[in-house]
Amino acid sequence: MENGKYTYQYPHPAVATDCVVFGFDGHEMRILLIERGIEPYKGMWALPGGFLRMDETAEQCAIRELKEETGLSISHVTQIGAFSGIDRDPRERVVSIAFYALAKKTEVRGGDDAKNAKWIALNELPQLAFDHELILRKALEKIKEDIHFEPIGFELLDNEFTMPELQRLYEAVLGILFDRRNFYKKMMQTGILKDSENESESPAFFGKNKEMRTMSIDALFGGSSASKQVAEKSMPHEDESRRKKGTKFSFDKEQYDKFKENHNFRLEF
Repeated sequence: MENGKYTYQYPHPAVATDCVVFGFDGHEMRILLIERGIEPYKGMWALPGGFLRMDETAEQCAIRELKEETGLSISHVTQIGAFSGIDRDPRERVVSIAFYALAKKTEVRGGDDAKNAKWIALNELPQLAFDHELILRKALEKIKEDIHFEPIGFELLDNEFTMPELQRLYEAVLGILFDRRNFYKKMMQTGILKDSENESESPAFFGKNKEMRTMSIDALFGGSSASKQVAEKSMPHEDESRRKKGTKFSFDKEQYDKFKENHNFRLEF
């Protein structure tokens, strides 16, 4: 120990972060990529990221590097995992802690080590630098898993949106098609949506049934078959709750946050 600080005789790797940022253009998911302006892999596309500073956490590093390289500001990232392939970076031994984030598709620009920044559709992705294709695959697996336990959309949709727009978002993430009526019913049962044209109505249901308004999320989605039957009977008939395709909804932020905190919840379609 020198001057009150520990030193180590063993070699240790550098630590970096990479961030997979998902955006939605109303029809398909897009990924925010940067064109590298320096070696290695100069001219190739990659995930935004960089090396960890001594005075920041991995999360702070990912958010800072994203801002510096694309101009995009976010406040939250979700960890995907650590990537430690021995030869993943030709410069030196580097371990990357990867994250994903959801963000509205806004204008971006290249900065710092990035020559350019661009939102690119999943089906148009170029070959990526480093091991970023592997990181992207893991991010896609992670978001498809997480979507069942916490809602998405607040970060990806406009403040007001239609139910078909929300459905297209979920279909784009999961890569499957939903029955319109079933999707409508499931999303309204979560209690996180408000009809922007009828703010006074219950955010959870358009009906007046007290039992349904107070029933827990577990009872609605993860409870017994009897609970599910009660829920089905208590819901207004689909014809009664039918809304025009152009009806606008918004998220109830307070209910949305409570929903995300309920770790016993699983949304099944």
